Amino acid sequence: MSQDINLRVSPRTVQQETVNTLRQAIFSGHFEPGSRLVESQLCTQLGISRPSLREALRSLAAERLIDFVPNRGPSIPNLTWGEVTAIYEVREMLEVNAVGQCSQRISKEQLQKLKKSLVAFEEAASRNDSLARITTTEDFYSIILANCGNPILEEIHRGLVARISLFRSRSMSLEGRAISSLAEMKAIYEAIASGNEAAAKSASRKHILKAMAAAKKAMEATG
Repeated sequence: MSQDINLRVSPRTVQQETVNTLRQAIFSGHFEPGSRLVESQLCTQLGISRPSLREALRSLAAERLIDFVPNRGPSIPNLTWGEVTAIYEVREMLEVNAVGQCSQRISKEQLQKLKKSLVAFEEAASRNDSLARITTTEDFYSIILANCGNPILEEIHRGLVARISLFRSRSMSLEGRAISSLAEMKAIYEAIASGNEAAAKSASRKHILKAMAAAKKAMEATG
């Protein structure tokens, strides 16, 4: 699953670029679950100072993408399937409701924006662009959450986005999963566009359950 990735960043907006670069490296599988992050090595690879690196690592820890382990330092979490299942269960509760509410509230302008994000995901899937698949899917759901009419639901979901994207990157590494995901997201879009709340919820639930099954398969494949 590991991919070659250029970790070096420019001196501009060092902290945010460092966070983005490390996040992408984690999503791509460059760092294996359970692996330790050696600060001296990362500073050299990224071309940044240790204080800048530590600030970026704190941001990633807030997203739960890394852990700070006593007497060991930062490392990539190695989650159990039980922990992953818990996150998918919460995701189901949040997203199914958000999709249903969005179907009743979204404006024509925002619906067009949602369609564009779906087209962008389709293009990413056809190019087999793993990073673009993640970012375009995030865009698709951010539009839905922003138009569900419940800012607290949106806020809670935002706290899970990084971990959802991590599992999404693993599940979409499976052959054919991105194409299946595209069909599921199209069903969600079509139900929202038609204002069919029940169909929107059903399509959302189906998508999440299939994504969870794919994530489990991917975890089993990587041991």
